[in-house]
Amino acid sequence: MSVPSPIEFIQRPGDLTQAQRIFHGRGHGYPGLEHVCIDWIQPVLLVTLFAEPEAEWLQQLQSDLLALMPECESLQVQYRCRRGAPCEVLFGDELQQVTADENGLKYQISLGRAQNTGLFLDIINGRQWLRENAKDKNILNLFSYTCGFSVAAIAGGAGQVVNVDMAKGALSTGRENHRLNDHDLSRVMFQGLDIFKSWGRIKKPGPYDILISDPPSFQKGSVDIQRDYYKIISRIPQLLKPGGIAMLCLNSPDLDDEFLLGQVAEHCPDCQLVRKIETPPVFLEMQAGKGLKVYLFAYQPGSTAA
Repeated sequence: MSVPSPIEFIQRPGDLTQAQRIFHGRGHGYPGLEHVCIDWIQPVLLVTLFAEPEAEWLQQLQSDLLALMPECESLQVQYRCRRGAPCEVLFGDELQQVTADENGLKYQISLGRAQNTGLFLDIINGRQWLRENAKDKNILNLFSYTCGFSVAAIAGGAGQVVNVDMAKGALSTGRENHRLNDHDLSRVMFQGLDIFKSWGRIKKPGPYDILISDPPSFQKGSVDIQRDYYKIISRIPQLLKPGGIAMLCLNSPDLDDEFLLGQVAEHCPDCQLVRKIETPPVFLEMQAGKGLKVYLFAYQPGSTAA
Protein backbone atom coordinates (compact mmCIF):
# COMPACT_ATOMS: atom_id res chain seq x y z
CA MET A 1 0.00 0.00 0.00
CA SER A 2 1.47 3.34 -1.02
CA VAL A 3 1.68 6.16 1.49
CA PRO A 4 -0.46 9.17 0.50
CA SER A 5 0.92 12.68 0.32
CA PRO A 6 -0.07 15.16 3.03
CA ILE A 7 0.14 18.09 0.62
CA GLU A 8 -3.55 17.99 -0.34
CA PHE A 9 -4.47 18.50 3.34
CA ILE A 10 -2.12 21.42 3.95
CA GLN A 11 -3.28 25.00 3.70
CA ARG A 12 -0.65 27.64 3.08
CA PRO A 13 -0.36 29.72 6.28
CA GLY A 14 -2.10 33.06 6.10
CA ASP A 15 0.60 34.73 8.20
CA LEU A 16 4.05 33.39 7.46
CA THR A 17 5.57 35.31 10.37
CA GLN A 18 3.84 33.03 12.89
CA ALA A 19 5.31 29.71 14.03
CA GLN A 20 2.67 27.03 13.57
CA ARG A 21 1.95 23.42 12.79
CA ILE A 22 0.62 23.04 9.26
CA PHE A 23 0.04 19.27 9.25
CA HIS A 24 -0.63 16.92 12.17
CA GLY A 25 -0.82 13.32 11.15
CA ARG A 26 -0.34 12.02 14.69
CA GLY A 27 -3.99 12.67 15.44
CA HIS A 28 -5.03 9.81 13.13
CA GLY A 29 -7.20 12.12 11.06
CA TYR A 30 -5.38 11.25 7.83
CA PRO A 31 -5.14 7.48 7.22
CA GLY A 32 -1.65 6.40 6.23
CA LEU A 33 -0.07 9.61 7.51
CA GLU A 34 -0.07 8.96 11.25
CA HIS A 35 3.72 9.18 11.26
CA VAL A 36 4.02 12.69 9.74
CA CYS A 37 3.96 16.18 11.28
CA ILE A 38 5.05 19.41 9.59
CA ASP A 39 5.82 22.74 11.24
CA TRP A 40 6.55 26.16 9.80
CA ILE A 41 9.02 28.24 11.80
CA GLN A 42 10.05 31.05 9.50
CA PRO A 43 12.08 30.50 7.35
CA VAL A 44 12.18 26.74 8.09
CA LEU A 45 9.85 23.89 7.21
CA LEU A 46 10.39 21.07 9.70
CA VAL A 47 9.06 17.61 8.85
CA THR A 48 8.96 15.17 11.76
CA LEU A 49 8.75 11.48 10.90
CA PHE A 50 7.80 8.75 13.37
CA ALA A 51 8.30 5.94 10.82
CA GLU A 52 10.81 5.44 8.02
CA PRO A 53 9.66 6.89 4.68
CA GLU A 54 10.22 5.63 1.18
CA ALA A 55 12.87 7.71 -0.59
CA GLU A 56 10.53 8.51 -3.49
CA TRP A 57 7.76 9.64 -1.13
CA LEU A 58 10.10 11.97 0.74
CA GLN A 59 11.45 13.40 -2.50
CA GLN A 60 7.91 14.12 -3.70
CA LEU A 61 7.01 15.73 -0.37
CA GLN A 62 10.05 17.99 -0.68
CA SER A 63 8.98 19.08 -4.15
CA ASP A 64 5.38 19.67 -3.05
CA LEU A 65 6.29 21.68 0.04
CA LEU A 66 8.73 23.94 -1.77
CA ALA A 67 6.13 24.61 -4.46
CA LEU A 68 3.56 25.48 -1.78
CA MET A 69 5.96 27.68 0.22
CA PRO A 70 8.74 29.11 -1.95
CA GLU A 71 9.66 31.38 0.98
CA CYS A 72 11.21 28.34 2.67
CA GLU A 73 14.97 28.77 3.08
CA SER A 74 15.58 25.44 4.83
CA LEU A 75 13.61 22.19 4.62
CA GLN A 76 14.63 19.82 7.38
CA VAL A 77 13.52 16.34 8.43
CA GLN A 78 13.77 15.01 11.95
CA TYR A 79 13.68 11.23 12.14
CA ARG A 80 12.00 10.49 15.46
CA CYS A 81 11.92 6.90 14.26
CA ARG A 82 15.72 6.67 14.53
CA ARG A 83 17.92 6.49 17.57
CA GLY A 84 18.80 9.96 18.79
CA ALA A 85 16.17 11.63 16.54
CA PRO A 86 18.73 12.89 13.97
CA CYS A 87 17.94 15.76 11.62
CA GLU A 88 18.67 16.02 7.88
CA VAL A 89 18.60 19.12 5.70
CA LEU A 90 16.83 18.30 2.44
CA PHE A 91 16.95 21.78 0.96
CA GLY A 92 18.60 25.11 1.63
CA ASP A 93 20.63 26.35 4.54
CA GLU A 94 21.60 24.25 7.54
CA LEU A 95 19.93 26.57 10.02
CA GLN A 96 20.32 25.42 13.61
CA GLN A 97 19.11 28.52 15.42
CA VAL A 98 16.06 30.53 14.42
CA THR A 99 13.69 32.83 16.27
CA ALA A 100 10.03 31.88 16.31
CA ASP A 101 7.28 34.49 16.55
CA GLU A 102 4.07 33.58 18.37
CA ASN A 103 1.51 36.35 18.81
CA GLY A 104 4.28 38.95 18.79
CA LEU A 105 6.50 37.13 21.30
CA LYS A 106 9.88 35.71 20.34
CA TYR A 107 11.28 32.30 21.23
CA GLN A 108 14.67 30.76 20.49
CA ILE A 109 14.38 27.56 18.43
CA SER A 110 17.11 24.93 18.14
CA LEU A 111 17.08 22.57 15.17
CA GLY A 112 19.06 19.36 14.74
CA ARG A 113 20.40 19.30 18.29
CA ALA A 114 17.69 17.69 20.41
CA GLN A 115 14.40 15.89 20.05
CA ASN A 116 12.40 19.03 20.91
CA THR A 117 12.91 22.45 19.35
CA GLY A 118 12.26 24.58 22.42
CA LEU A 119 8.60 25.53 21.87
CA PHE A 120 5.58 23.22 21.98
CA LEU A 121 3.18 24.60 19.39
CA ASP A 122 0.14 22.65 20.59
CA ILE A 123 -0.10 24.62 23.84
CA ILE A 124 -0.29 28.08 22.24
CA ASN A 125 -3.80 28.60 23.65
CA GLY A 126 -2.52 27.94 27.16
CA ARG A 127 0.20 30.54 26.76
CA GLN A 128 -2.33 33.01 25.39
CA TRP A 129 -4.71 32.41 28.32
CA LEU A 130 -1.86 33.05 30.74
CA ARG A 131 -0.84 36.23 28.95
CA GLU A 132 -4.40 37.51 29.22
CA ASN A 133 -4.72 36.64 32.92
CA ALA A 134 -1.24 37.33 34.33
CA LYS A 135 -1.55 41.01 35.26
CA ASP A 136 0.16 41.62 38.63
CA LYS A 137 0.03 37.88 39.45
CA ASN A 138 2.62 35.77 41.26
CA ILE A 139 3.06 32.70 39.03
CA LEU A 140 4.71 29.32 39.55
CA ASN A 141 5.81 27.54 36.36
CA LEU A 142 6.65 23.88 37.08
CA PHE A 143 8.55 21.84 34.48
CA SER A 144 9.20 25.17 32.83
CA TYR A 145 11.50 23.83 30.08
CA THR A 146 12.51 26.93 28.04
CA CYS A 147 10.04 29.16 29.91
CA GLY A 148 7.46 29.69 27.18
CA PHE A 149 4.74 30.22 29.79
CA SER A 150 6.99 32.62 31.65
CA VAL A 151 7.54 34.75 28.54
CA ALA A 152 3.77 34.92 27.98
CA ALA A 153 3.15 35.79 31.63
CA ILE A 154 5.67 38.64 31.78
CA ALA A 155 4.29 39.96 28.49
CA GLY A 156 0.91 39.99 30.22
CA GLY A 157 2.19 42.05 33.14
CA ALA A 158 2.88 39.36 35.74
CA GLY A 159 4.41 40.64 38.95
CA GLN A 160 6.70 37.62 39.30
CA VAL A 161 7.25 34.26 37.62
CA VAL A 162 9.14 31.40 39.26
CA ASN A 163 10.40 28.85 36.73
CA VAL A 164 11.40 25.42 38.01
CA ASP A 165 13.07 22.67 35.96
CA MET A 166 15.85 20.14 36.46
CA ALA A 167 17.35 21.00 33.06
CA LYS A 168 19.53 24.02 33.67
CA GLY A 169 20.33 24.28 29.97
CA ALA A 170 16.64 24.72 29.23
CA LEU A 171 16.42 27.41 31.90
CA SER A 172 19.34 29.21 30.24
CA THR A 173 17.39 29.19 26.99
CA GLY A 174 14.41 30.51 28.95
CA ARG A 175 16.50 33.41 30.18
CA GLU A 176 17.49 34.15 26.58
CA ASN A 177 13.83 34.00 25.54
CA HIS A 178 13.04 36.73 28.05
CA ARG A 179 15.97 38.80 26.79
CA LEU A 180 14.73 38.39 23.21
CA ASN A 181 11.54 40.11 24.35
CA ASP A 182 13.30 42.85 26.35
CA HIS A 183 11.73 41.66 29.59
CA ASP A 184 12.64 42.83 33.07
CA LEU A 185 14.53 39.82 34.44
CA SER A 186 14.20 41.08 38.02
CA ARG A 187 10.62 39.77 37.85
CA VAL A 188 11.72 36.27 36.79
CA MET A 189 13.30 33.49 38.85
CA PHE A 190 15.03 30.42 37.41
CA GLN A 191 15.38 27.46 39.76
CA GLY A 192 17.23 24.36 38.58
CA LEU A 193 15.63 21.89 40.98
CA ASP A 194 14.22 18.40 41.22
CA ILE A 195 10.61 19.42 41.84
CA PHE A 196 9.72 16.34 43.85
CA LYS A 197 12.60 16.93 46.28
CA SER A 198 12.39 20.72 46.57
CA TRP A 199 8.92 21.69 47.78
CA GLY A 200 10.33 23.88 50.56
CA ARG A 201 12.34 26.02 48.16
CA ILE A 202 9.47 26.12 45.67
CA LYS A 203 7.00 27.31 48.32
CA LYS A 204 9.26 30.11 49.56
CA PRO A 205 8.41 32.72 46.86
CA GLY A 206 4.70 31.90 47.22
CA PRO A 207 1.85 31.72 47.81
CA TYR A 208 1.02 31.92 44.14
CA ASP A 209 -1.97 33.25 42.22
CA ILE A 210 -1.43 30.86 39.28
CA LEU A 211 0.31 27.48 39.11
CA ILE A 212 1.32 25.96 35.77
CA SER A 213 2.18 22.26 35.63
CA ASP A 214 3.24 20.94 32.22
CA PRO A 215 5.21 17.79 33.04
CA PRO A 216 6.85 15.32 30.69
CA SER A 217 5.06 11.98 30.53
CA PHE A 218 8.20 10.05 31.40
CA GLN A 219 11.83 10.79 32.08
CA LYS A 220 13.94 7.91 33.29
CA GLY A 221 14.96 8.36 36.89
CA SER A 222 12.94 11.52 37.49
CA VAL A 223 9.33 11.53 36.24
CA ASP A 224 6.66 8.93 35.57
CA ILE A 225 3.59 11.12 35.43
CA GLN A 226 1.10 8.28 35.87
CA ARG A 227 2.82 7.48 39.16
CA ASP A 228 3.81 11.02 40.15
CA TYR A 229 1.11 13.52 39.18
CA TYR A 230 -0.69 13.17 42.51
CA LYS A 231 2.46 14.45 44.23
CA ILE A 232 1.99 17.80 42.47
CA ILE A 233 -1.78 17.96 42.78
CA SER A 234 -1.72 17.21 46.52
CA ARG A 235 0.66 20.18 47.04
CA ILE A 236 -1.73 22.72 45.51
CA PRO A 237 -3.12 23.82 48.94
CA GLN A 238 0.43 24.66 50.05
CA LEU A 239 1.28 26.56 46.87
CA LEU A 240 -1.81 28.45 45.73
CA LYS A 241 -3.68 31.29 47.36
CA PRO A 242 -7.40 30.72 47.97
CA GLY A 243 -9.09 31.44 44.66
CA GLY A 244 -5.87 30.78 42.77
CA ILE A 245 -5.83 28.97 39.44
CA ALA A 246 -4.00 25.76 38.58
CA MET A 247 -3.37 25.02 34.91
CA LEU A 248 -2.70 21.30 34.77
CA CYS A 249 -1.42 19.79 31.53
CA LEU A 250 -1.15 16.15 30.48
CA ASN A 251 0.54 15.12 27.25
CA SER A 252 0.61 11.33 27.55
CA PRO A 253 -1.28 9.49 24.79
CA ASP A 254 -1.75 6.62 27.25
CA LEU A 255 -3.55 8.73 29.89
CA ASP A 256 -6.88 10.37 29.08
CA ASP A 257 -8.85 13.31 30.46
CA GLU A 258 -10.50 11.13 33.09
CA PHE A 259 -7.12 10.26 34.55
CA LEU A 260 -6.30 13.93 35.18
CA LEU A 261 -9.78 14.82 36.42
CA GLY A 262 -9.78 11.80 38.70
CA GLN A 263 -6.38 12.67 40.16
CA VAL A 264 -7.61 16.16 41.03
CA ALA A 265 -10.87 14.87 42.54
CA GLU A 266 -8.96 12.41 44.72
CA HIS A 267 -5.91 14.40 45.75
CA CYS A 268 -7.16 18.00 45.85
CA PRO A 269 -10.97 17.95 46.06
CA ASP A 270 -10.99 21.67 46.88
CA CYS A 271 -9.97 22.32 43.28
CA GLN A 272 -13.03 23.14 41.22
CA LEU A 273 -12.99 22.64 37.45
CA VAL A 274 -13.14 25.93 35.55
CA ARG A 275 -12.76 24.78 31.94
CA LYS A 276 -10.67 22.93 29.42
CA ILE A 277 -8.29 24.83 27.13
CA GLU A 278 -8.53 23.36 23.65
CA THR A 279 -5.67 22.87 21.23
CA PRO A 280 -5.74 24.64 17.83
CA PRO A 281 -7.89 22.90 15.18
CA VAL A 282 -4.83 21.74 13.24
CA PHE A 283 -4.06 19.35 16.13
CA LEU A 284 -7.09 17.25 15.24
CA GLU A 285 -7.36 14.09 17.38
CA MET A 286 -9.66 11.32 16.20
CA GLN A 287 -9.05 9.18 19.28
CA ALA A 288 -10.45 10.79 22.42
CA GLY A 289 -7.92 11.49 25.14
CA LYS A 290 -4.82 10.85 23.04
CA GLY A 291 -3.65 14.42 22.51
CA LEU A 292 -2.67 17.22 24.84
CA LYS A 293 -5.04 17.82 27.77
CA VAL A 294 -5.06 21.25 29.49
CA TYR A 295 -7.48 22.08 32.30
CA LEU A 296 -7.98 25.08 34.58
CA PHE A 297 -8.98 24.52 38.20
CA ALA A 298 -9.81 27.09 40.88
CA TYR A 299 -8.54 26.32 44.38
CA GLN A 300 -11.43 27.01 46.76
CA PRO A 301 -10.51 25.75 50.24
CA GLY A 302 -13.49 24.47 52.17
CA SER A 303 -15.59 24.01 49.04
CA THR A 304 -15.92 20.28 49.73
CA ALA A 305 -16.77 20.64 53.43
CA ALA A 306 -20.00 19.00 54.52
